[in-house]
Amino acid sequence: MKDLKDFKEKVIDLFSEKLTDKVFLMIQNDRELMRDYLAIIEKSNSLAYVNSEIAKEVKKRYDLKNLNQRNEEPESLLIQTHEMFETK
Repeated sequence: MKDLKDFKEKVIDLFSEKLTDKVFLMIQNDRELMRDYLAIIEKSNSLAYVNSEIAKEVKKRYDLKNLNQRNEEPESLLIQTHEMFETK
């Protein structure tokens, strides 16, 4: 049987890898966030820039580092791919 410490690390590591996708899913599934997101994209005229800035904020806010892997099949329809993160 695995111990609790190993289990906690495994769960948090898996969550960290998918955190960016989960943020975009939250935007996608919240009518007000989605409306604001689309307005910001229209104003900036760059979907890639807006998505990149959101991902950078996730990384900064949770003090994550790149896993040097990409999720090529995110659940969110707002992104096509995203960097996967690990805890420091």
